[in-house]
Amino acid sequence: MAEPTDPGLLRSLEAIGLVDHHAHGILDEPPATLDEFRGLFSESLDPRQWPHVANAATYRRAIRELADQLGCEATESAVYERRLAAAPDEYAAGLLGATGTDVLLVDDGYPPPGAGPDWRRMGELAGCRSLPVMRIERVAEEALVGSFGEFRARVSEAVGTARANGFAALKTIVAYRSGLDIGPPDPVAAEDAFNATAGGGRLGAKPLLELALWDALEANEQDPLPVQIHAGFGDSDLFLPHVQPGYLKPVIERFRETPFVLLHCYPYVREAGWLAHVYGNVFFDLSLTIPHVAQPRAAIREALELAPFSKLLYASDAARAPELYFLAARWWRRSLAAILPELLDGDAEEAGRAILRENALSLYALG
Repeated sequence: MAEPTDPGLLRSLEAIGLVDHHAHGILDEPPATLDEFRGLFSESLDPRQWPHVANAATYRRAIRELADQLGCEATESAVYERRLAAAPDEYAAGLLGATGTDVLLVDDGYPPPGAGPDWRRMGELAGCRSLPVMRIERVAEEALVGSFGEFRARVSEAVGTARANGFAALKTIVAYRSGLDIGPPDPVAAEDAFNATAGGGRLGAKPLLELALWDALEANEQDPLPVQIHAGFGDSDLFLPHVQPGYLKPVIERFRETPFVLLHCYPYVREAGWLAHVYGNVFFDLSLTIPHVAQPRAAIREALELAPFSKLLYASDAARAPELYFLAARWWRRSLAAILPELLDGDAEEAGRAILRENALSLYALG
């Protein structure tokens, strides 16, 4: 990654306390092999792919920057050995603390409970305030007991009391389960799917997923929390053509008072930017896209072609590995320092502060 065009702006952005509005926990267990370590830097679930990660542009860059931070030789073996030699909490706290994060919002649905620190502990490791994000599908899967009516009531009750119970936002992964082409609810088909699923397990039937999401959105309407929606890039559990954010137009228009935050968005960054341009209740981020794409500056440039900078939020979507928190923060700041002067000239620092901090403080009422 080339040096930023405005080093003074970069220094200013590095002094801003980040609000990471969407992230996950890390894993307690260190990677058992170098290939498993490589796999942490990829969305691929296929172990055959992990050796190829070593040849990815972002991974090569990550190794150099991690080595610089950790004070070791700039090779993947040296970085991996440094990770294994360190006490896990100390290692994680060092990288998380280096991000300069002030507030961390943690999706409570992944990794699964028991695999790593919860949202409270993540805040302690990062040395910052932390708050949980409620994953709607987790709530719905826990409600797959009793009758269909009880299932719907449990989902509505959990979501309706989410704010009172300390949650900062809601999150849906319907993109993974059935895509973003969300139709109006069909209670009859949903009840049939419930009867086939009742007793527990993965919530996967499209009619039941859509009904649970619709019930959740209606329960959230009176005093709406922001709703985070996975869109675009992810692992092989999703079908990429069905997760284009434009599919969400009917939902966005039905729930006009609910703020929707589109997560990740690659390769549909321009589409997300258009939605944020035309709808007052749509916001978006480039989490996961940064740090995974090799051209983060291009993604930011596309995001701001149409969307006001007041609609773009910083987030890492880091999961499993503390290294991803560190890399996301570093590459976001550097990319903004290069792109914002080009797009906004004298307003670059104002825009950078808004994207990295102020937009999320306002949207999630974190002041």
